[in-house]
Amino acid sequence: MPEVVLEIPARPEYLLLARLVVSAAAELEPTFADERIDDLRLAVSEATTNAIEAHLGRATEDRIVLRCDLGDDRIHVEVHDQGPGFDADAGAAGDVHALDEGGYGLPLMRGLTDETSITSGDDGTAVRLTVYVPARFRR
Repeated sequence: MPEVVLEIPARPEYLLLARLVVSAAAELEPTFADERIDDLRLAVSEATTNAIEAHLGRATEDRIVLRCDLGDDRIHVEVHDQGPGFDADAGAAGDVHALDEGGYGLPLMRGLTDETSITSGDDGTAVRLTVYVPARFRR
């Protein structure tokens, strides 16, 4: 399946659209269990909410970019924002206070997906979420 790319304004009213597009892309693969799609949808919602918050207070029209890549054995979703970077490792050890208010989004994303990687720098932050198809269902 070709990559699905969605660019949305960094505004909360577009969060539902992001969830719907990711769910629809994941549902194209019949071997993904509904529970795993729900997990992915929640993880993407957290990542997109964080991206929206990263843009708050900035006078910019930069958009958040979501990329869905569905493979035979997995789905990757990347959420990329243009906000200021942060130390993604601060929350890795459960130090939620290092991430300021809230702080549960990163541990939640890591718990809901099989793989979560976060790259943050001068050009923003990219959160890559991966959910695998169980081996017994792979083609």
